[in-house]
Amino acid sequence: MESGHKNSRLAEALVEAADDMAELGLLSPDEHRKITLRHGGAKPADDVIELSGEDIRAMREKANMSQAVFARHLHLTTGYVSQLERGAKKPKGPALVLLNLIRRRGIDAIT
Repeated sequence: MESGHKNSRLAEALVEAADDMAELGLLSPDEHRKITLRHGGAKPADDVIELSGEDIRAMREKANMSQAVFARHLHLTTGYVSQLERGAKKPKGPALVLLNLIRRRGIDAIT
């Protein structure tokens, strides 16, 4: 595994943990912002929109993929894709950007 990919997965995990900690009140909004800016990178482009669980499920079904295969193409876990589709989690950072790319151009843009 190349180090850039490993670091982005680590950064994604750190941001996800910070989001969970902020929801539980374990991080102040300022602490959460610092972590997400440091590890989540710059703010997404204007054409990157929030996606609902239904949107994500519809994209996956349009691609005719199981959650496991879809997750593998996005370098995510099947459990995370399941949480996204149920609305238990909201996609952020690289996952949100990739999902928006699929929304605009179809699954072939990343396969």
